[in-house]
Amino acid sequence: MPEISRRALGALVGSGAVGAVAGTAGAAGATDAAGATPVERPFTARPGAGSGRRPNFLVILGDDLGWADLSSYGAPHIRTPNLDRLARQGVRFTDAYSGSSTCSPTRFSLYTGRYPGRTKGGLAEPIADKSQGLDPNHPTLASLLKKAGYDTALIGKWHCGWLPDFSPTKSGWDEFFGNFGGVLEYYSKLGQLGAYDLYEGDAEYQDLRYYTTVLTERAVEYVRRDHDRPWLLNLNFTTPHWPWLAEGDEETAAGIAAKIRAAKSQAEVSKALNHYDGGSVAKYTQMVESLDAAVGEVLAALRRSGQEDDTVVLFASDNGGERWSYLWPLSGGKFSLQEGGIRVPAILRWPDRIDGRQVSHEPHFSPDWTATLLELAGARHDPAYPLDGTSLAGYLLRGEEPPERDLFWRVRGNRALRRGDWKYYRDAKGTDHLYNLAEDQREQADLAPDRPELLAELRSSWEKIASGLLPYPD
Repeated sequence: MPEISRRALGALVGSGAVGAVAGTAGAAGATDAAGATPVERPFTARPGAGSGRRPNFLVILGDDLGWADLSSYGAPHIRTPNLDRLARQGVRFTDAYSGSSTCSPTRFSLYTGRYPGRTKGGLAEPIADKSQGLDPNHPTLASLLKKAGYDTALIGKWHCGWLPDFSPTKSGWDEFFGNFGGVLEYYSKLGQLGAYDLYEGDAEYQDLRYYTTVLTERAVEYVRRDHDRPWLLNLNFTTPHWPWLAEGDEETAAGIAAKIRAAKSQAEVSKALNHYDGGSVAKYTQMVESLDAAVGEVLAALRRSGQEDDTVVLFASDNGGERWSYLWPLSGGKFSLQEGGIRVPAILRWPDRIDGRQVSHEPHFSPDWTATLLELAGARHDPAYPLDGTSLAGYLLRGEEPPERDLFWRVRGNRALRRGDWKYYRDAKGTDHLYNLAEDQREQADLAPDRPELLAELRSSWEKIASGLLPYPD
């Protein structure tokens, strides 16, 4: 297959030829909840449109949600009508990536707009104890927007450090309601340290209802307020992260909570929360569909509040899918730098400035959204902490060519870099691979032996970026 430009690929998408070119069910136009095939157009900016007001930002993260876990991305057994509707109202991205392959490093990259390895706390993959966290002195998306006149709130999973040293309210968010750790049992709120983990600000908050429901109610309350300033809301669900519990599974939840309370070590707490003896495709489907319903409630509240047109809604996952995720045709999953570990669903809607029913194949990753939102808000980053992300605002709003740069990932034992359609990947055995993702999203045809010069060039670029990051502790 000859190499083609990304814009040419977009034209093929619009003509319906994507099935032969991209080779994915999601990109080929998955069916919506009513069974109809939505028509998606290649992305085109709408320069000069809009009210000129600074937008609100609603940034919603799913937790361990796989790239193809939404029906609009090809899941044959999961129905996500609310997120599919969001995609029809905006732009669905086929080549979106997380900043890392696990929870807390990606959150570091989104909150700071920088590679996780720029900061000590970002080296934990993921954070598992109280020794590390996001330095309160480091500028964040929230702190920079706050300086620009925004109200800021974080509802849901923080996973960037525990009290007393680390907290969203120490890093630029005016309000926080949620959990500090990376995982918790959905009813008892017992978390990865074996202790209760639901807080309002820095104080424990008692609520033993299903966690997704609790977070949804809080988010609805926030967007319905009479805001007199633009706002940022980071809404971080834990769904569909393990343990595998849907609303109504109180009996199973009680058993997990009992194991946590009886645990005599951190390893036993982790084993209980990992829920290796539970879950199923059907249970996972329930959880993803409950996430979709929760997002639908929040979006309905936003619409009723009259703020829909002026609010940028970004939905994505914090990393690739886990053991029950539907990831076809990608290989790998969470913890890996193969496509299944870092490629994620991503949807952007801004009615005031961006047309609906569009699809974009532009590769980008979490730090790019930090740079983009700052530009949309007219906020500036701190030059002492230069961003690694590149703003997509010119591409999205002004019809500019997409930014050309390398996307970089580093985790212990893995490395990856994407440049255009090409991906350099080193696996845990230390073997270097080269893939053309336009032809081989599944990463099965290793072209390293055929393109040694390109492999060497991409490897050199990876090593140059890596040389500027903090080393992993021994």
